[in-house]
Amino acid sequence: MKQRTGTEDARGGTDTATHTGVRHVPHGGGGGGERHAGMSTQTWRLLMGMPSRASLRRMGSLGRAELTLLLRNRTALFMSLAMPVGMVLVSYVSAGNLESTGTSLGVGEMVLTAGIGFVLLLVAYFNPITAYVARREERVLKRLRTGEVTDAEILTGTALPSLALALAQVALLVISGALFLDVGMPDQPVVLVVAVLLGIVMMVALAAVTAAFTKTVESAQITSLPFFMLSAVASGLFVPLDGLPDGVANVFRALPMTPVVELVRGGWLGGMTGGEIRLALVLAVVWTGLSVFAVRRWFRWDPRQ
Repeated sequence: MKQRTGTEDARGGTDTATHTGVRHVPHGGGGGGERHAGMSTQTWRLLMGMPSRASLRRMGSLGRAELTLLLRNRTALFMSLAMPVGMVLVSYVSAGNLESTGTSLGVGEMVLTAGIGFVLLLVAYFNPITAYVARREERVLKRLRTGEVTDAEILTGTALPSLALALAQVALLVISGALFLDVGMPDQPVVLVVAVLLGIVMMVALAAVTAAFTKTVESAQITSLPFFMLSAVASGLFVPLDGLPDGVANVFRALPMTPVVELVRGGWLGGMTGGEIRLALVLAVVWTGLSVFAVRRWFRWDPRQ
């Protein structure tokens, strides 16, 4: 079934720029390419976590339109709802087999850490890729850039439903872990919250980078597979790094997903020193910054067809 644009679904075929609450700029009067040549004040405010009311309104409009499409897309809903549950079950089986291999983590801790990691990968990373590619090929992104909405607002608004769903699933995992897995509440909740939020920002940025090299929605499963497999195998989701040789573990700790996983685990269990927390935060911020730079450098707004 061919997907309609977010504007057509939400407003019955009205102009996209009008739907998002932005003003359409006629051709020849300052096109999107010229207006977005530099980093605007609104974009800087958004990246610093200080969006204005107008920015929030525009992103909210985009998010509502994207939510309509997500609810109508059964494949995307399955990936968002059923796949994380399935990966948690796989993690539970794997954790039971790994408990006797010398790792200091129990089954509950390994399951919760892996569950949060897979939510970030499957919901906050994979879903935005398909959304960006679909809207780009439908020329929605190109039309949005002719108005007042900034590039960062377009990318953030398009990913909002996935981000909200990821946060809801993480909250459900935290509550379930405390009630059913005998893990208790997080020992350092601030570290856990920072890890999840930073992980979400990183995943969205990496999703935009991946979308730049993805030609169709169908091929997103292929282009996202290398990062997904690398993160699942080498970032401590299935096999905790403390059960690996030191040399291998140190290499794996430099991967993008690893500092997020370590901060999540530290937030649950505590035990991380101030230096370890700072190092993990620096690595995560560096990877996020590199991802944002790559988006500005290589993200494609025009269809690849």
